[in-house]
Amino acid sequence: NVERHMEAGEPRKVAAINAMMEVSGPIIAIVLVLCAVFVPVAFLGGITGQLYQQFAITIATAATISGFVALTLSPALCALVLKPRKESHKGFFGVFNRGFDGMRVRYVAMADTIVKRSVLALAAFGVILLLAGFLFRIIPSSFLPEEDQGYFISVVQLPDGASLQRTDAVLSKLEQYYLKNPVIHSTDALAGQNFVFGTRGSNSATMFTPLMHWDQRRQKDQHVKSLIAAAYGEFAKIPEAMILAFNAPAIRGLGATGGFSAQIQDPNGGDFRKFADTAQEFLAKARQDPTIGAAGTNFRVTAPRLYATVDRDRAKALGIPISDIFETMQAFFGNLYINDFLKFGRVYRVQTEGKPEYRSKPDDVSKVFVRAYNGQTTSMVPLDTVVSTEYTSGPDPVTHFIGVNTALVLGGSAPGYSSGQALDALERAAREVLIPKGYSLDLSGISYQERQVGNRSVMAFGFGLLMVFLVLAAQYESWSVPFAVILAVPFGVFGALCAVWLAGISNDIYFQIGLVTLIGLAAKNAILIVEFANHRREAGTPIVDSAIEAATLRFRPIIMTSMAFILGVVPLVLATGAGAASRRSIGTGVFGGMLSATLLAILFVPLFFVVVSRLSQRMWRKTEKVLVVPAGSRIEGEG
Repeated sequence: NVERHMEAGEPRKVAAINAMMEVSGPIIAIVLVLCAVFVPVAFLGGITGQLYQQFAITIATAATISGFVALTLSPALCALVLKPRKESHKGFFGVFNRGFDGMRVRYVAMADTIVKRSVLALAAFGVILLLAGFLFRIIPSSFLPEEDQGYFISVVQLPDGASLQRTDAVLSKLEQYYLKNPVIHSTDALAGQNFVFGTRGSNSATMFTPLMHWDQRRQKDQHVKSLIAAAYGEFAKIPEAMILAFNAPAIRGLGATGGFSAQIQDPNGGDFRKFADTAQEFLAKARQDPTIGAAGTNFRVTAPRLYATVDRDRAKALGIPISDIFETMQAFFGNLYINDFLKFGRVYRVQTEGKPEYRSKPDDVSKVFVRAYNGQTTSMVPLDTVVSTEYTSGPDPVTHFIGVNTALVLGGSAPGYSSGQALDALERAAREVLIPKGYSLDLSGISYQERQVGNRSVMAFGFGLLMVFLVLAAQYESWSVPFAVILAVPFGVFGALCAVWLAGISNDIYFQIGLVTLIGLAAKNAILIVEFANHRREAGTPIVDSAIEAATLRFRPIIMTSMAFILGVVPLVLATGAGAASRRSIGTGVFGGMLSATLLAILFVPLFFVVVSRLSQRMWRKTEKVLVVPAGSRIEGEG
């Protein structure tokens, strides 16, 4: 803008002042719009709000500082540094300027044609809106992208009661398979503990598998998702155990693994065996869906148990309190808390527990004694006098979710499908298998958050549009002119959807954050045109001429600023290594959205300004009341 005034013969300081008088309004409007979009969404609750908050505070702060610099330091530097530019027709800049001027002429001609053929252009805009809605429906949804964090987790579950030696043998087979792959660095196994399902036992194990550095795994089949998918083919060769592999959670602390987490609930508290059979039937039905890569549960009713029956009548006859029987059994066969004591500045807990060799067989009950009270005397009676034992089976563990019996189901989507599609498949299977039998399916962990994020993202996007409208309405002192800016936003959304659809990326929370960003970025380009056109219109220039003149003058700054931003986003689109999935998700959407907002939206913004201005004029004329008063007469009355 300063260069344009200097080319008209104005001194540098005068050119800087005049240029700032033209662009101060758009700069303030752009800063207010960006802040109005992001500051409110920073107050969203839950994990969604936490993710939005980081972007919101960063962008709002950066936009405020940038606007302050643009209003103060930039014009001062222009007045001190810029010199009148001599038109050059040679070299790179000469070729660039000639090409840019030719592009501007073609742009103005196209914008003029669109304004003249407004009906056809608005029909094309309607088609774009329909295509955007269609893409929203077909693009699969998810919560967080599957990140390659350099390791994955495998869990091993043998039949109930299996020995530790059998578990170690399965772990040995897994290690041999994993270490044959050169991109797998090592394996770290822990037998007796299942970290994913939260259970312990000789038939459980967890294996952590670190991978080579990302620089050594550049091929697609070396990504952690591909390695997990290939591992399931090997798991089928080990029928003696249920083996599941999971990616690490995308956000640490949000669940034990990636993938989905669901709870099969028995609200009636019925028979455990029937519940377990229904859970297995549900899993079999879910695995038939191509979107489900793996699904499993550790809920079984075949865990071996030693059931102790207390003969209460005999215990009463012998004078043995029932509470003493249970406390004795807990102290020897389980553990019993005694007290705490302080030593060397630390608190130590005292617990009793029988040694393994004295509590390994059912007959060991006879080796434990309980005190009997017979009048004034007491005697020690063997515990098997009042306690009998028998082998049985039952669920292990019995877990509860929202106060009812539940079976935890963990798994992941198949390659090429999103977690949202996998959750849809689980819900379809629940409607066919669980609900008719009186059971239900609920989501937990990261899957629960995924279902909650959709509504909040829509709310954030809608509230961002509302705040942009209110800010622009206050600045322009008009309820109609802001619509010319708001109507540019769908072009950015359409471009973002096209980009992620072509790239095969799902509609996750990072992409939705990018959509909120596009509200401000798409509005920025439209503001530059609408602001100048509105001033020209107020000065008496016809509406169409004001729009075309604004498009001509603002074309260069719009293209330059937009292309600088688009090129700055390219590294996100091409990201590799740790955290690449989230960077590609937000970068691809913003890249496509800004490209569309730059190449398509600026062609339609002059049309939107003309249409909105004409409609506003017509509405004003219809509501305006004209009162004709003869000369020399007076009007009296209240009001």
